[in-house]
Amino acid sequence: MDRLQIETLVLGMIQTNCYLAKNKESGELLIVDPADDAARIMQKIEEMRAKPAAILLTHGHFDHIGAADALRTEYGVPVCALEEERQILEGQMYNLSAMQGRGFTVKADRFFRDGETAELAGVSIQVLHTPGHTAGGACYYIASEQVLFSGDTLFCGSVGRTDFLTGSMSALHDSIHRRLFVLPDETLVLPGHGESSTIGYEKEYNPY
Repeated sequence: MDRLQIETLVLGMIQTNCYLAKNKESGELLIVDPADDAARIMQKIEEMRAKPAAILLTHGHFDHIGAADALRTEYGVPVCALEEERQILEGQMYNLSAMQGRGFTVKADRFFRDGETAELAGVSIQVLHTPGHTAGGACYYIASEQVLFSGDTLFCGSVGRTDFLTGSMSALHDSIHRRLFVLPDETLVLPGHGESSTIGYEKEYNPY
């Protein structure tokens, strides 16, 4: 990657990947899926000497959004998600936080549209609607860096669960094949859980 420095923090009870993507030229930072532990994320941002520009949510489940409000307040940056994910973000049963005994919700400041190209932190980010794990799940593709933040849509050798509210295995299968497997094989896949992969590897070895 030429322009981005990407650091990973593994946070929370479900070991969720939170990504911090810094534009090396401007110092601006994208926070992808601030799972939990806002203090630890802030400490890492300080170590990176970065200036947050936006918070990107791949979907609204509790284990991906836990620190969003605290970081938004601290840095004055927008929380962004796909329009179709509003119900998940704003419903404690839908985002599964109620099941953990500490129900909470998050309201997004900016809702993306499928296919939109968002200019944030000095990079162009293509928003891909990838329903299946949730109805409004999104993946964020940065073509200039050949990197995909895949959330819980696509994992290394696996895929996200579809047995939660608004989930659908047929929709997930369609999303992966129609929206993700058309990307270049060398695209780096940075998932919501587990280790990274590439589109080419997943096309050949992912059993789903």
